[in-house]
Amino acid sequence: MDTNPTVLLLDLAASARNLTDRAALQNLLAAGHHAWCEGVADVQSGIRREAASLSDAQLAERCAAAGAAWEEGMTRGEAVAALAFGTWDASPAAMAYTELAERAARFGASLLGEEFQ
Repeated sequence: MDTNPTVLLLDLAASARNLTDRAALQNLLAAGHHAWCEGVADVQSGIRREAASLSDAQLAERCAAAGAAWEEGMTRGEAVAALAFGTWDASPAAMAYTELAERAARFGASLLGEEFQ
């Protein structure tokens, strides 16, 4: 499978569509979780680089356009993080992960307890 988080998440979601085996879905979900984390980190890095050259007003406009309004009391860093998450959450890769997680949950697979294994 591909190591690009977007491609990987799309592939994993497609692979899960017809699966009913809990263990197989658990494995796909675990791989998807890692890809999701990598993808959101990639987007956050890109948004941080982009935001570095923007004024506060420009960043506020960019946030508003993405539906991640820069609310009163937020720091610039918090606004960048909200923008990054909003951008990632609207991506096909994040939507594919949600689809994968929902499919896995229907058959009893989840990430709960993964950190204890």
